[in-house]
Amino acid sequence: MTDASISAVAGETSKRPLPRPGILDIAAYVPGKSKGSKGVTLHKLSSNETPLGASEKAIAAVANVAEHLELYPDGSSTALREAIGEVYGLNADRIICGAGSDEILSLLAYTYLAPGDEAIYSEHGFLVYDIAIRAAGATPVVALEKDLTTDVDAILERVTERTKVVFIANPNNPTGTYLPFEEVRRLHENLPANVLLVLDAAYAEYVRKNDYESGMELAATAENVVMTRTFSKIYGLASLRLGWGFGPAHIMDAMNRIRGPFNVNGPAIAAGIAAVRDKAFLERAVDHNETWLPWVTAELEKLGLSVTPSVGNFVLIHFPDVEGKRAKDADAFLLDRGCVLRLVGNYGLPNSLRMSIGSEEANKTVVSALAEFLG
Repeated sequence: MTDASISAVAGETSKRPLPRPGILDIAAYVPGKSKGSKGVTLHKLSSNETPLGASEKAIAAVANVAEHLELYPDGSSTALREAIGEVYGLNADRIICGAGSDEILSLLAYTYLAPGDEAIYSEHGFLVYDIAIRAAGATPVVALEKDLTTDVDAILERVTERTKVVFIANPNNPTGTYLPFEEVRRLHENLPANVLLVLDAAYAEYVRKNDYESGMELAATAENVVMTRTFSKIYGLASLRLGWGFGPAHIMDAMNRIRGPFNVNGPAIAAGIAAVRDKAFLERAVDHNETWLPWVTAELEKLGLSVTPSVGNFVLIHFPDVEGKRAKDADAFLLDRGCVLRLVGNYGLPNSLRMSIGSEEANKTVVSALAEFLG
């Protein structure tokens, strides 16, 4: 229902609350499917979850906290912020933790956007940006990409006096592409000082490119840059919903004024502390991805499929525009064989599927099934 239709029926619904203008124009976020056909082994590769599970140390930490679920957690996530600061060499006072990096992104929008403001994100950027911008009452502005990669010039062309925030996913989901850090710096240098640059580095741990940087250094030195990170991907803590952000003290202060007092639960705090310090687990996860990301890419290309080069733990697969061989057809075929990938039509990519890098069995099963599908 649009705002206009709300107004049209306002008389009929005056006895019930109505959301404020703009809320019902938001397309709700739809997560990746989690079920395939019955009777077949399930390989869920739709949500970029790690196939390695979580660190044993993180699991043990959760078990210990489970004995005291009656207690409130530390409302400031102090021990977790200190652990993150210790590992990354950051000032813990300039770190904020949240229920996934999604909450940090929303807090940034609620803190720095108001009706009449604009915020920019790239054409195939993370859908949460649009939701957060609209929920704050501001207007989303989309900058076209070049070769499925964020285009700095396109973003700068869309900056106006109403622009207050720019959201960049680097690497980007669902394309898997990234901006070299010299381009990120060029973007920052050409933004007005009052525009907040948000660098969403949810997949940073997977990247092994010499010209990539998560944005940590820029967030440490600039007055208008925040970097966000998550424990949901490489750390395998998606179920606990845990993320963090790092930036200038004045931004952290503003966000903490509207952050819920117990926005991170006790088990998540405990698991995060153990996970961020478990370097051996992180290295195993990186090694697994370094082995299977190129393998999956090469095998899919051997089948004649186009695959966008990715630096994350997933690939974007493009299908031929041929009757019976399109992405939706492949999705249905794979579901029958227990392989759950992600349709990305809501990202403006109607003939593509995103595939998370899974276990050896899952990866090989998908490749084999797609070979059969393509005939």
